[in-house]
Amino acid sequence: MIAAESKNKIVKDFQIHEKDTGSPEVQIAILTTRINELRSHFEAHKKDHSSRRGLLKLVSRRNQLLKYLTRQDRTRYQQVIARLGLRK
Repeated sequence: MIAAESKNKIVKDFQIHEKDTGSPEVQIAILTTRINELRSHFEAHKKDHSSRRGLLKLVSRRNQLLKYLTRQDRTRYQQVIARLGLRK
């Protein structure tokens, strides 16, 4: 899980306006952070298949949000991809 301090920092970095906590950009950034944390977990625990299922669910949810953002506003999508360093 992400610590509250780091989650607040991510929200502040990716929010569109002052009270924004649920925009696609914020959700994608939070999911990306959780995915990266789980990736490091699997380097040490290669046979943890139940957590791997959770990882796949997170990746799928992030992919759905990225597709939504692509349909709504292509420039915002490209900005998020560039800021997070995703390969798309």
